[in-house]
Amino acid sequence: MATKELVRMENVWVYNDGIPVLEDINLSIESKDFLGIIGPNGGGKTTLLKVILGLIKPNRGRVTVLGMPPERGRKYIGYISQFNLFDHDFPISVLEVVLMGRYNKSGLFHRYREEDREAAITALKTVDMLGYKDRQVGRLSGGEQQRVFIARALVTNPRLLLLDEPTASIDPNMQAEFYELLDRLKEDMAIVLVSHDISAVSIYVSEIACLNHQLFYHGSKEVSAEELEKAYHCPIQLIAHGTVPHRVLREH
Repeated sequence: MATKELVRMENVWVYNDGIPVLEDINLSIESKDFLGIIGPNGGGKTTLLKVILGLIKPNRGRVTVLGMPPERGRKYIGYISQFNLFDHDFPISVLEVVLMGRYNKSGLFHRYREEDREAAITALKTVDMLGYKDRQVGRLSGGEQQRVFIARALVTNPRLLLLDEPTASIDPNMQAEFYELLDRLKEDMAIVLVSHDISAVSIYVSEIACLNHQLFYHGSKEVSAEELEKAYHCPIQLIAHGTVPHRVLREH
């Protein structure tokens, strides 16, 4: 497929019990974009990702994924949810978790084929976790588990990777390694990263959008305090790290 535009959202509205969660969203995601989405809790970030995946249908507006309805186009999307809740004592290996990503190709009650196992091995190599393939996934650290979940998302060779707060359960010392992994992956696919870590996002992504029911997006990763205040609806403190750390605090 040679399509450059992967996702198009036009005038998208989503309501929950009559209250707007997303208001008139217009967004285009193209091949090899690395978009960071920031915004307050409850601002609609997870809802936006679920609309792209076709898990939530807009009340108004139009969404396409590679020119198709999201329900058909989502097979080209890898998704890492905000919370990966599972029984850490359940005896399932890293390789078996990654193979789960091939269900849509093998079928839930079919045996995995050799090509499925080869794809899983390749995905584990990509995230530097092949040496852990026989380990019980519940015994891994949070950062290691997230790498496994990314491998599960990569096993179908997605065109777009959606990540919802992927570093929430990762030790701060491992977050830099995680972002560097995403920096490598962006060479082969588009990435949309939802995060509260504005400083890390601003380093690695190519574009930033602020979402608080409405989308504040201007096609770059330079975001001013005024734009953040518009999205967060409150005064914003910016801390800049450099040779001489300083902060800009506007009067409340």
